[in-house]
Amino acid sequence: MTPHNELRLLPWTGPDGKPCYLSTDDEDSHLSRLADNAEALQLDLATELLDHVADVLGSDEPDLQELSALAAGLTEALRDTLCVAESRGHRLLAPVPEARADITEDPTLPAAAFG
Repeated sequence: MTPHNELRLLPWTGPDGKPCYLSTDDEDSHLSRLADNAEALQLDLATELLDHVADVLGSDEPDLQELSALAAGLTEALRDTLCVAESRGHRLLAPVPEARADITEDPTLPAAAFG
């Protein structure tokens, strides 16, 4: 479950191109499900584009215009995939570090430590 103080990076941007975030503690809310579906569609499109790359590059003489369009599509798909990965990575529960007895409150070193 996403902590309520953690914002979820959504798989779309606002009208100004800036990232959109969702603040909710309900992973099953309408907007959360909409974001989940959008992420799934983006990942499916990336998979389809990868399959298409194999077909295009497997031909004897790939069309330059088709390669250009494919590169643009792959760029967008990679951007979307990285956004999905970032969003999902932020939603993983981070392990709580254990307190260590050997760490002091004063992080300074004596001058002799620097030679």
